[in-house]
Amino acid sequence: ALFEDMEAQLAARQRLDLEAEIAERALVDSAGVELADRLRGSIGLSIRVHLASGQAYEGMLSHAGSEALVLDEPHHQVLIPYAAAAHYAGLSRVAVSEPSTVRRRLGLGSALRGLARNRARVRVFVAHGMAETGLHGVIDTVGRDFLDLAVTREDGERPDVGSCRVLAIPFVALAGIRSAGAAGS
Repeated sequence: ALFEDMEAQLAARQRLDLEAEIAERALVDSAGVELADRLRGSIGLSIRVHLASGQAYEGMLSHAGSEALVLDEPHHQVLIPYAAAAHYAGLSRVAVSEPSTVRRRLGLGSALRGLARNRARVRVFVAHGMAETGLHGVIDTVGRDFLDLAVTREDGERPDVGSCRVLAIPFVALAGIRSAGAAGS
């Protein structure tokens, strides 16, 4: 009976050691998870993104890149740079890493160049100032860390030639870019 008791204590101790090691490895593994990986694990879920400016967007997460995400709202898509977010609600606990090294290198500028190439009408929200109303326009050019927005009226028409404004907006000032058309178009 004495040896059985000692064996049971040893087995219990080994189980506790194994559970502690598993818990420690889980902590170490989670230290390597990036926000983009958590967001990729939440694609297809309805999430809410609260911005540092106080504004919030809610929709189905359809894309998570290396520097920005895309939410599908009922009538629009919104591109939100990670740097503009204060916190996220509704994320899954699952993390999915990006297997493609090419996609990992594509940043916010790549997404913005796609919008510029398509001459898509957008509404740009900046972190300070016009946070609620946004600036209507078409992205003309995209530099390394800024975009040029040709400002249009809300209906998409450019103002008269003499009053045409092009604004240079640094990436760090971007809070979100909403499509003028329906989500997914």
